Amino acid sequence: MNELDKSKVIRDAATVVLLREISGVPHVLMGQRGANAAFMPNKYVFPGGAVDTIDHSGFLDGVADTRLGGQATGICVAALRELLEETGLRLPPRYGALRFIFRAITPPGRPRRFDARFFMARASDLINDPDNFSNACDELSHLHWIALGESKTLELPFITSVVLAEVSAILQQPEAKHNPPFFYHEDGRSHFALL
Repeated sequence: MNELDKSKVIRDAATVVLLREISGVPHVLMGQRGANAAFMPNKYVFPGGAVDTIDHSGFLDGVADTRLGGQATGICVAALRELLEETGLRLPPRYGALRFIFRAITPPGRPRRFDARFFMARASDLINDPDNFSNACDELSHLHWIALGESKTLELPFITSVVLAEVSAILQQPEAKHNPPFFYHEDGRSHFALL
């Protein structure tokens, strides 16, 4: 598939917003994409990526969110796989370790387009050391925990900034009912809906 074709195909994707309390302050794990990356070069992002065919045959304990549709298990398995590949960090293979918080479709005109589902997860659920990135692939550099309030100082994609604001709102009212926002483009305009 050539670059032009890739810009027209919208692939399912999954992203993990991993949170950790450090000295009572919420921190989020982020890394920087390479300067030569076709999608969002040099930007700081959460671990994540496209759903692969093999993800749909993966195992996930527990009932997935119906708002994810019929591909729920594959999307959640992809989130766990991408976190492991890009950071070396492992969450248990159960839906309860992930909280669906946001969905966004990349706008037209970008070199790659994704229908991304964002999941919030807690570092306390990791089954390995949250400071050990030695098994991470080289897709993200400068992996580090950054205070949620300081994350806006990084070079972020627009949608990452929006998701960080959503995370802050969830943390301020953790018991409130949360309907994940859905960001998409139609008829030349951006739209937000609640799922």
